[in-house]
Amino acid sequence: MPDTGRSDGPQLDAFAYGILFASPVFFSSNLVIGRAAIGSVEPFTLAFLRWALAFLVMIPFVWRGVRRHREIFFENWLLLCAISFLSMWICGAVVYIALRYTTATNGTLIYTTSPVMIMLMEWIFRGRPIARREAFGIVLALAGVVMIVVKGDLDTLLGLRFNFGDILFAICMVSWAGYSVLLKRPEFSNVPTMPMFAASAGVGAILLFPFMVGESVVMGTFPTAANAWASVAGLVIVSSVLAFSTFQYAIKLVGPSIAGMFMYLLPPYGVLMAVVFLGERLHPYHFVGFLLIMSGLMLGTLPKDVRRRIAGWLMARMVPGGR
Repeated sequence: MPDTGRSDGPQLDAFAYGILFASPVFFSSNLVIGRAAIGSVEPFTLAFLRWALAFLVMIPFVWRGVRRHREIFFENWLLLCAISFLSMWICGAVVYIALRYTTATNGTLIYTTSPVMIMLMEWIFRGRPIARREAFGIVLALAGVVMIVVKGDLDTLLGLRFNFGDILFAICMVSWAGYSVLLKRPEFSNVPTMPMFAASAGVGAILLFPFMVGESVVMGTFPTAANAWASVAGLVIVSSVLAFSTFQYAIKLVGPSIAGMFMYLLPPYGVLMAVVFLGERLHPYHFVGFLLIMSGLMLGTLPKDVRRRIAGWLMARMVPGGR
C-alpha cells in the first residue's frame, strides 16, 4: 500500500475518478493473475519475466531520469540491491510460490496489512513514536491476519498447524514493509519515483535471473503456451506498469493524500476478483479478518482530519436530529 500524505483536495472530474478507482484494481490484479499463471509458469520464471519485461517497457520513458541519477544508483548499489531483493525477489517469486499453497483471497488480505508493519519497523529502526490510536490499529490488523492464517480455528493456533502459503505471505508482507522503509532512506530522496521503480525492476530481474535459469534446468520447463504468455503479459502491463504509472499520475492529479485513500480499496478489489475470476469461496473467518484488517488499517493510517470528517458524517446520520 503506497504511503499517504497531505493534499488540499482539488475538484475531480470523471477522468480523475476513473484513474483513482482503476489504480487499486491494477495493483490487486497481481495475486489473481499470478494465481492463474502459477499452474503453467514456475515461480522464479514468472517473477523474472514480469520484472525484466516491465523494465523493458518502462525504460524508453524513464531513461533520461535513470541516466540523470546513475551516479546515485552506482554509489548506493548495495542498498539498491537490498530494495530490489525485498520487492522483486521476495515479493515476486516467493509470492508466486505462496499462491501454490493458499488462495489469492488469503494472500490479498494478509499482504495488504503491510502499512501497519511499516509503522512497526519505523518504530523499531527509526524510533518513530507510535500513538495509542496507531497501536490499537496495528493490533486489530494483525489480529485479522491471525484470524485468516488459523482459519478462525483456535486449535490451529494452539497446535501450530499453519498453511505454508499463508506463512509465506506473512513473510512477504514483512518484506514489503522493509522495502518501503528502505525506500525512504535519504540516499534516494532526490530520485523521482518512476526512474527509481525502473532501476529497482532492472536490478530485481538481474537478481532473479540465475534462479530462473536453475529452475528451468531442474524443472525442464519454460512457458511456451499462449495462455501462459497471456498471464505474463497481464502481470507486466496491468499489475506492474499500469499499477505504478496510474498511481503516480493520480498523485499528480489530486495529491498523495487522496490518491493514498483509494488504496484502501485493495483488499475488497482483490477478494472480489479472486471470487469472480478464480471461483474462490469466502468463509466466515474471511469476513471477520477483513473487518479487523480494514478497521486496523484505517485507524492506524488515516490522517486525523479525514477521521474527523468520517466520524462527523456518521454521527450526522446516526444521531436523531443530527442532520
